[in-house]
Amino acid sequence: MNRRDFSRQLLIAGGVLRLGEAASRIQPARQRLLADYGWRFLLGDPAGAESPSFDAESWRTLDLPHDWSIEGQRGPKEPMGGGGGFFPAGVGWYRRAFDAPAAWQGKRVAVEFEGVYMNAAVYVNGRELGMHPYGYTSFVHDLTPHLKPGAANLLAVRVDQSRHKNTRWYSGSGIYRHVWFHVTEPVHVAHWGISVTTPQVSAARAAVSIKIRLRNETGAPASVDVRTTILGPTGAAAGTAEAAATIQPGAATEVAQEAAVSRPALWTPEKPNLYMAVTRVISGGKEVDVVVTSFGIRSLEWSAEKGFLLNGKPVEMAGGCVHHDNGPLGAAAFDRAEERRVQLLKAAGFNAIRTAHNPPSPAFLDACDRLGMLVIDESFDCWAKGKNPQDYNVAFKEWWQHDTEAMVLRDRNHPSVVMWSIGNEIPERGNEDGARMARTMADYVRSLDPTRPVTSALNNVPQWNNTDAFFAALDVGGYNYNLDRHAEDHQRAPARIIACTESFLNQVFDYWQMVTEYPYIVGDFVWTALDYLGEAGIGRWYLQDLKPGAKELFMGSDSLYPWHGSDCGDLDICGFRKASSHYRNIIWDRGEKLYLGVRLPVPEGKEMHITRWGVWPVYPSWTWPGMEGKPLEVEIYSRFDRVRLYLDGKLIGEKPTTRAERFLASFKVPYAPGVLKAVGVRNGKPAGESVLRTAGEAVQLKLTADRVALNANGQDLSFVTVEVVDKGGLPRPDASHEVTFSLSGPGTIAAVGSANMFSEEPYQGTQRKLFNGKALVVVRTTRTAGAIRLTAGASGLKPATLAITSRPGSAILVV
Repeated sequence: MNRRDFSRQLLIAGGVLRLGEAASRIQPARQRLLADYGWRFLLGDPAGAESPSFDAESWRTLDLPHDWSIEGQRGPKEPMGGGGGFFPAGVGWYRRAFDAPAAWQGKRVAVEFEGVYMNAAVYVNGRELGMHPYGYTSFVHDLTPHLKPGAANLLAVRVDQSRHKNTRWYSGSGIYRHVWFHVTEPVHVAHWGISVTTPQVSAARAAVSIKIRLRNETGAPASVDVRTTILGPTGAAAGTAEAAATIQPGAATEVAQEAAVSRPALWTPEKPNLYMAVTRVISGGKEVDVVVTSFGIRSLEWSAEKGFLLNGKPVEMAGGCVHHDNGPLGAAAFDRAEERRVQLLKAAGFNAIRTAHNPPSPAFLDACDRLGMLVIDESFDCWAKGKNPQDYNVAFKEWWQHDTEAMVLRDRNHPSVVMWSIGNEIPERGNEDGARMARTMADYVRSLDPTRPVTSALNNVPQWNNTDAFFAALDVGGYNYNLDRHAEDHQRAPARIIACTESFLNQVFDYWQMVTEYPYIVGDFVWTALDYLGEAGIGRWYLQDLKPGAKELFMGSDSLYPWHGSDCGDLDICGFRKASSHYRNIIWDRGEKLYLGVRLPVPEGKEMHITRWGVWPVYPSWTWPGMEGKPLEVEIYSRFDRVRLYLDGKLIGEKPTTRAERFLASFKVPYAPGVLKAVGVRNGKPAGESVLRTAGEAVQLKLTADRVALNANGQDLSFVTVEVVDKGGLPRPDASHEVTFSLSGPGTIAAVGSANMFSEEPYQGTQRKLFNGKALVVVRTTRTAGAIRLTAGASGLKPATLAITSRPGSAILVV
């Protein structure tokens, strides 16, 4: 793991160790220090807030990551509008006082922001260091010229999220990812200065190529020896490499190393083996820098004839698009929340993610590396021509190279990243200017990393053939909802490799058929894998009276309040799987074999209306009070030859569920409380079953945590599912109680939420109404170890309690 990954692992693992406490114990050549704790924050824009003399004692104290928009009250007049989920925005200030040790004298000190949304102006001791417009790329400022070693210092950040509209989805506001201090010697490895690739890979041997960019920030030439040791997944040495160089004063140089690894443990989604390259820089007989870089040994091959080969074996990308928010937590990129998203998607059968439409957090990619998830890393949603007045188009001309470099250099050592995307549905996609810009940008990406293909997602160009020049600039053509054009395009451009970069939920069977049938189509990425905040109402369904001529409101419309998010994901905003997720897994044949659900019945006099990205809601429930005797439509998704449906042991019917039936069967069943059972049949014999039982009267609440042993680092999380059950413990899927939460011990309630995307309830607080029988509460640790107790109560129900342990762990240096 690289130093970033090492620090992040410690952050997940446990406690913190302040720099002052550790100064006598740890004197590494390079320090990476977490600066997330003890910030002062104000939502407002007072003059002079960057000055050390400014009085900020009345400001709120908080720890990062922080998203102030998720804390606010949504409203129909908020400037984000429907695209941003009707959340508040504005201008906010952050201030962080810190003591710089005297030992920093003569060192180089920089601050890294993993992500600030947006227009971040950074100051140290009242001096402005610069402004970073884009809210999704990491950036670094040199503090050295203005730092006061051995004295108090002040870091201040003004975040301007007041210019609207600037996004088509929920962005969040503030310093929503980690902040780090980097302390190095004047001769050191440049930031993001190491590239590790594996140009030759076989079962017997892998060639590892290491390129190291070195900086000399002294006034004299520096001669250095650079020594790299490769450590395998078990920690044993697997290879070594050395190089020497002389760096001129105030200059940078790159050295190249080659190493060989025998019998490498390859990185795949099924076995995500990780190696570490430990690079030491020696100058004047002294070790002046050490950088640890995580990487995976794997090969990538792409062709229209064979498709995508990973380590020489064909892989079909079973993918989904994912926005950056963490649901009820907003944009705040807690490491555990990022990891959980990847775990949930992996468990649902996905092996690939497209990071729509911006680079993700480092923690997200770290989780993809560890857990085994392929990634299309995407840069922008627009170029010079915007989709909103204040989106990236205002910064594109000046910043696109800088932000592209930030994405590629930061993320190039992640084995999970297998493709770069330079844009999504770019407005210039059908004209000569767009094709010219695509060539320029794709070539720039290749100059930074020639090992991965470059794509961009295109859709709905009136004259589709006009996209040929644009596609010719790419290595892989990204098709959003236009995969039906593939045969004609393949005939015209037979060397073109295609990825379906977006598809509708209801196209899963047809599109996956194309992926499996045509090798030049390397994968399908559904829009979306997870529900997300913003783009209000996309995928929604609703019941209404017949109104001929009624106009359909487009997703993200400012007229859709209180809708504030999507309903087009396979998983809802809390991470609970929908029926479409199970159907997709069965079509993909990635583990599940049988699913039993019931279509939501439509009341008399009403009509079901499903918008373009939506599907008919189906629930795993046989509890439908008030529907006795009325027909319900039962759906069965199956990888068996046939299915049989029983109600209370009586056969209702039997139907085939082969590929010809799209692995689906449906039955009309008059509702009667009891036991509904689907049986999968193979070769005439029962081979699997799925059962739904009618729940009894609601009796009590139930709390189920994903983890009950947490780490006292102030950032660990437990995601707790809230349900109502009957006396036998069976959930009531129709429960809609309002639940109140209380917590004791060294923790806080970080968020509450449900899958109800048209609720006006806040995501911060101690109450939440159940939706489809469920809610979610997120518990966050403090930096104190101890016992945490979460209690949930609701009128007429027995309360529930949950015990969580917050324990001390390995220390991480903080400043």
